[in-house]
Amino acid sequence: MPHNKNKIKILIAKPGLDGHDRGAKVVAQALKDAGMEVIYSGLHKTIDQIINIAIQEDVDFIGLSIMTGAHIPITEKLMKKLKEKGIEDKKVFVGGVIPSKDIPKLKELGVEGVFPGGTPLQETIEFIKNKTKTP
Repeated sequence: MPHNKNKIKILIAKPGLDGHDRGAKVVAQALKDAGMEVIYSGLHKTIDQIINIAIQEDVDFIGLSIMTGAHIPITEKLMKKLKEKGIEDKKVFVGGVIPSKDIPKLKELGVEGVFPGGTPLQETIEFIKNKTKTP
């Protein structure tokens, strides 16, 4: 089935050993309900697996769901790999247990949006729609 370019395509990914996926599934469902195409990686994915899914599925966004506190090293590794593969056009957002003091660091790494636990789903949906609009 060809990818409908009018539909925003998002990969929700669970990197590393994090076994908590309720939040990721809730976000994935909310984005689907908002008319977006969502691929969920499943648990315990390596950065390489996440990148490969993003390339195969030709997604517009990669959303990392991280509850382990390892969001900075994981995000650093992802951003580095995106650059290596020449796919920095994929927008990245991160959600999960993220202290507000880490948000500037994540943005510095190139993350477009950071959504700590408890962020209203509508905020994530609006963020993605706004980031997709052509300038």
